[in-house]
Amino acid sequence: QVQLVESGGGLVQPGGSLRLSCAASRSIDSINRMGWYRQAPGKQREFLAAIGTGGITDYADSVKGRFTISRDNAKNTVYLQMNSLKPEDTAVYYCNAAVGILPYWGQGTQVTVSS
Repeated sequence: QVQLVESGGGLVQPGGSLRLSCAASRSIDSINRMGWYRQAPGKQREFLAAIGTGGITDYADSVKGRFTISRDNAKNTVYLQMNSLKPEDTAVYYCNAAVGILPYWGQGTQVTVSS
């Protein structure tokens, strides 16, 4: 079992950057896959990026080249660096951890991209 707490969201202008953090309640060394998702109003939750224990990453086409996922096992934290933000990136961003066959989610952090 693991608790996840996201932070780093906020209001940013188009073209700007934000870095989201996901702090886990325990060591993430053994968590095979951690990822980021988002959900905009009226839309389904969508996958953005994931990272494995070996550092292998996977990205949705919509964010490839703009977003970068990373993990710091020493800090039990996963990050999502978001650059060149667009208004359509506005959503609640969620951290996810796959522990065995069970998914765990954080409470989400709001990202709003607007001028």
